[in-house]
Amino acid sequence: MPGGRLTHDDRRRIASWLAEGLGYAEIARRLGRPTSTISREVARNRAPGGYLADRAQQVAGRRARRRRPAQDGEPPAGEEASVREFVERFAALLAGTGLPRMPARVFSCLLTAEAGNLTSAELVRRLKVSPASVSKAVGYLEGMELVRRTRDSGRDSGRRERYVIDDDVWLRAFEADTGAHGEVAAAARHGIEIFGAGTPAGARLGRMAGFFAWIHEQMHGSDLTDAAVQDGLTVLAALVHAARPLTVADLAAALGWPARRAAGALDAISRRPALSDPLAVTRTGRGAYAVAPRPDRLSSAQRDALTAGARSLRDKPDEPLQS
Repeated sequence: MPGGRLTHDDRRRIASWLAEGLGYAEIARRLGRPTSTISREVARNRAPGGYLADRAQQVAGRRARRRRPAQDGEPPAGEEASVREFVERFAALLAGTGLPRMPARVFSCLLTAEAGNLTSAELVRRLKVSPASVSKAVGYLEGMELVRRTRDSGRDSGRRERYVIDDDVWLRAFEADTGAHGEVAAAARHGIEIFGAGTPAGARLGRMAGFFAWIHEQMHGSDLTDAAVQDGLTVLAALVHAARPLTVADLAAALGWPARRAAGALDAISRRPALSDPLAVTRTGRGAYAVAPRPDRLSSAQRDALTAGARSLRDKPDEPLQS
């Protein structure tokens, strides 16, 4: 990584590029390192046969083992390579889910720290990055409620801040994602009202609303009671059977329910749209409710084809019975 120690792969590239005749400045540019780093590396590890990557790596390993013991927050020397390799690989996987690279690296470091927390200085030493990079990454993770700050309690700590991953971090992240999915679904449904369900934009928003509503319901479950769900299904069946818009009073009278129960059933459908799938319950201008196919279930081309097919059947003359 730029700014960190040279890896075995870095040294192999250096050896290959030297064999091709590249200069130190060009090699440094390709690796994203200072030219002085490359010149020192080659000078320190040049052998009679030239610069040999494997030999240079072995010498660097022996040199590292002779250094002072690891500082607080760093893995033991024997475990350092495997730990860093895991942190980088795990961070790359997190970055693939949308988390920026540096916050992913900081999060992976904290996740694998033996004490479950690290200071800014410890993160800087582990990741070989600047304090500003760590600060920015921690701020991003705090905004997502994945990391929190605490204070050292030791006598010699100097009131240093430590960054902690709590045991319930996944539950908080889960709840945050659930709320976001519900908000996206609601916004998409509002967009359908603006653009119209029959427009291409409305159809795309309809599919989006259905998808995020489904995720929200699967992740969050529902606070609806089984009785409310059953009442919602009954109201849906009543609207389909009536084949015309009905008010709350109409529904209550037809079903023999109090008006509050009928209103509660309609509210259950609005809060959990999947109950009426593949239909949607809409409210008309007169305060009545009606059912229609969900706009995200059929594309505009499919609706046109079905309308044309129904029209052709109506216009087709009756055929005489065959004797």
